[in-house]
Amino acid sequence: MKKVLVITYYWPPMGGGGVQRWLKTSKYLRDYNWDPIIFTAKDPELSMSDESLEDDIPEDLEVLRAPIWEPFKLYRLLTGRKQEKVNPGFLKKSDKKSIFEGIALWIRGNLFIPDAKRFWYRPAIRTLSKYLKNNQIDAIVSTGPPHTTHLIAMYISKKFSVPWLADFRDPWTKIDFYHKLKLSSRANKLHKNLELKVLMNADAITTVSESWANDFFKISDRKPLVINNGYDPADFIDKSSNKLDTNFSITHAGSMNADRNPSIFWEALCFLIKEEKDFKNNLSIRLIGPVDISVVKSIAENDLNDYVTYIDNLNHNKVIDNLVSSQLLFLPLNNSPNVNGIIPGKTYEYIAAQRPILCIGDINGDTSKILHKTNAGSVIGFDDINLIKQEILRFYNLYKLKKLNVDSDNYKIYSRKELASKFANIFDEICK
Repeated sequence: MKKVLVITYYWPPMGGGGVQRWLKTSKYLRDYNWDPIIFTAKDPELSMSDESLEDDIPEDLEVLRAPIWEPFKLYRLLTGRKQEKVNPGFLKKSDKKSIFEGIALWIRGNLFIPDAKRFWYRPAIRTLSKYLKNNQIDAIVSTGPPHTTHLIAMYISKKFSVPWLADFRDPWTKIDFYHKLKLSSRANKLHKNLELKVLMNADAITTVSESWANDFFKISDRKPLVINNGYDPADFIDKSSNKLDTNFSITHAGSMNADRNPSIFWEALCFLIKEEKDFKNNLSIRLIGPVDISVVKSIAENDLNDYVTYIDNLNHNKVIDNLVSSQLLFLPLNNSPNVNGIIPGKTYEYIAAQRPILCIGDINGDTSKILHKTNAGSVIGFDDINLIKQEILRFYNLYKLKKLNVDSDNYKIYSRKELASKFANIFDEICK
């Protein structure tokens, strides 16, 4: 069996969406004659933890770790937020401000290049160089962000003449918050030069959506292969017997930052509570995962506090339980310039849960195409409040008739096992 070195910052007991892609892929790679060896950080900062994900780690999997120093510890000291956990994607939990926040953001964008994990680079190189002097591997894959993983892989690939796949779960300079980093022209140039260097030196490139593949092509004249995220069929075994909620439950799973705050959705619910006599008696909303303070404020401004349950952290298995028992699944997309390529990882688990999906986003974007292809739900534009109201009401009326169901199809191509076979095919190809 051939061996592939997987360089990933995200690994259990860390929780969240960043862990899923290569944890689940590693689970199935051996079925295609590839044995994964995981290289990850030792004692990283945890935005959230989920020890239940350790059940998905293949038996006898070799895991290598190198120490990492992360500047968030210094940020907490400067801002006086000693107990605060690192939050994903510019998500803010409070309105509390500090003079150091603006400084910290400038430092993040201009000095921590390509990202705040840059201090992992040298320990990683030392650890991997020592390991590879005594152990044979056939391929390397790096998954980013953080894009420091790609720089580590690029060095190791060249030093030991091992073919390398660079996997982009998110864009680099085209990511939705890039413009918020307060970059100097020098820093912007450094980011773009490093990105181009990775794109031109990797033996193969993958990303998660067609639109993002086209963006990378414009940067490098090399178009990545698209390997979508997906769902693990094993997560849904025995879930079909889960009972549906008796109330009209709307569930969102995952982080919800300011760009993903669907203020128009909260307004629509507020109108329906006032206009539909029994709507307020049946409505319940579950938000599972970290929520930006702007979301909390929007909910309060629309008098929805009594209908919302916030669940800050839940293990993955229990998240799935909530998805399959919910009447309606809610999928707001980032209202940002690169929205057309955004396909949240949870999209595929939403589809596999076999519950109707209401998505607010780009009606012509990649998420919309997947939802239409799988017949899994509706997509409504960011500003169409009348259509949002109509669609919620349509779902609600079906709920009252006990006919709120979905007839999804064509979604098994997004099985993690199927996607692992695609990665294995790439490894086979670059090793020829």
